This record gives sequence, structure tokens and C-alpha cells, in this order.
Amino acid sequence: MRSRRFSPLVHGALLALIGAVLLFLSGFVDELRTYQGAQVAVYVIAISSIVLLTGYSGQISLGHGAIMAIGGYAAALSFVKWNFPFEIAILFGVIVGTISGFILGVAAARLSGPYLAGTTLALAVGLPTLADQFKILGGEQGLNFDIGDPPSWIAKIEGSSFTQYKWFFWITMILALFTLWAITNLLHSSFGRNWRASRNNPVAAGLAGINVARGKVFAFTVSSSLASLAGALFGLLLGLVTPSAFPLSLSFAIVTGAVLAGVGNIAGSVLGAVVLVALPELSGSLATHLGNSQKVSANLPGLAMSLLLIIVVLFLPNGLGSAQLVKKLRSKLKTT
Repeated sequence: MRSRRFSPLVHGALLALIGAVLLFLSGFVDELRTYQGAQVAVYVIAISSIVLLTGYSGQISLGHGAIMAIGGYAAALSFVKWNFPFEIAILFGVIVGTISGFILGVAAARLSGPYLAGTTLALAVGLPTLADQFKILGGEQGLNFDIGDPPSWIAKIEGSSFTQYKWFFWITMILALFTLWAITNLLHSSFGRNWRASRNNPVAAGLAGINVARGKVFAFTVSSSLASLAGALFGLLLGLVTPSAFPLSLSFAIVTGAVLAGVGNIAGSVLGAVVLVALPELSGSLATHLGNSQKVSANLPGLAMSLLLIIVVLFLPNGLGSAQLVKKLRSKLKTT
């Protein structure tokens, strides 16, 4: 029996309503929570790129942090060197990331499994070091990506209480909701069906007339577009794009968020993003109760994330946001 799905128009209306509610609520929380909400929105886009690539296309990437860096550097470079408006700079970062993803996708179509994972991992390791070697990219100091205060027309409507962090939240949240809408519709199109068929049985898909290699290239390109958008927005939040802003741990964090969400669950990317943002803060609070030593504070977030990932893989292989988990909770509530 096929699951019921909203039409694109209804789905878009629901997401627009959620966005309106979030925009309204952002006026009642402090600056820290607003900034964390913007971080969640950026991680939603980044995790969605992994869900699309791995969950639907079957390609494994451990280097999407490097693609985020490409988008972030391209956006900051066009903003600083060529004086692009930040909206055009973000779009430029996405375009450069998409082109890079296409080039990588052509190579990725010839690889699979651990070979593809190892290649993307090498990219994530080498790209920050490579960025240090070019003066145009700012070296270790990086590139400034501070867009300044919100536009004057918003300040006139919202007043002086509308801060830069709230402006960041508006930008990232709207783009994240649009991303969820666009990906959901794409995955329910013929492209998504072809990706799933190629992932499950590439030989049968090829016999059915599906160009498996072309589908992999397209999936990697779309995934790179999303990752580069997340990278440009990540640099926007930091106000600076540096090699240290896109370490190898960022790639692992994105993959971890996708596993927590359920690799085939786009909606679960929201839950995975919330966990990625909330866990360091919870770990910091726990470290304070444990004596607030520097060693504990530095290692506890990574340890907590690793333990949570192991628990999810062992007991909830479909992720925290899986429909099966929801059904189990409902059945338990009914029996009690």
C-alpha cells in the first residue's frame, strides 16, 4: 500500500506556515537561541545533501565538509574581492560548488563503496591545507564575510530589536525550508525513483533502461549544490571563512547527523541538525558539573556524539526520525 503524500502546493504551504511561525517566535527568544536556530537551519541543508547522496543514490561521501568549504570560500571571495552583494555572493558560492561537484561526480561515478569514501575523505583532509597556500584565499587568516547590519527596510518594519543574528536566522531558515520542499519533490520525481532503483540493484536498473552512471553524476552534483549552499551560509554565520572553519570533523559531523536522522529520511534531517547543535551545549553543561577541566570540556562532546552514534546504529539503524520508531512508540502508548 502506497503512503499518502501531500501535493507540492500543499507541502509548500505547510512549510510556509511553519516558517511564518518560526519567524514570529524568533522575536521572543534571546540572541543565543536565535543564532543556534540559524545553525540548525544550516545543518539541515548539509545533512539533506548526505541523505540525498547516500540514502537515495547509494554513494558514500566522507568529504562533504570540503565541498562546504568550496562554497564558503567562493562566496566570501566574491564578496570581498569583487564586491558582490551577499545574496549574489551566496549564489556564486553555490554555482562554484555545483561545478566542482559535477567534476567530482564524474570521477565518483567510476568508484563505489570504500573507494569513493576514501577519495572524498582525502579531499576533506587536503583541501584546508591547500587553501593555506593561496594568498587570494587569505591563508590561515581566511576571508572576511561580515555582511553588516540588516537592511534598512527590515529595520524600519521590525525596529531596532531586529539584530544581525535574527537576520541570519531569517536567511538560513527560509533557505532550509525551501531546500526541504525542493528535495522532497525531487526525490518523488522520476529522478528519485531512478536513484533508488540504481542503489538497490544497478544491474537491473541498467537493464530497465536507466543510465546508472549519469544518475550518480547528477546526484553528486545536486548534493554538492546543497553542501556548497550550507558552506556559504556557514561562513555567513561565522563572518569569516578560514581553513579551520571546515575541518575534517565537520564532514564527520554531517555524516553523523545523517545517520541520526536516518540516512533515507529527509524530514529527519531536522532532528539530526538539532542534535548536532544541542549536544555540544549539553556536553558543556555536563563538563561544568564534572569539574570543568580543560581536558573534559575538549573531549566530552566528541565522546557523547560517538556514543550516541553507536547506540543509534546498534538499536535504531533507521535513525531517530524513522517511521518505525514512531510506530513502536505509538504501539507502546496504546498498550499502556
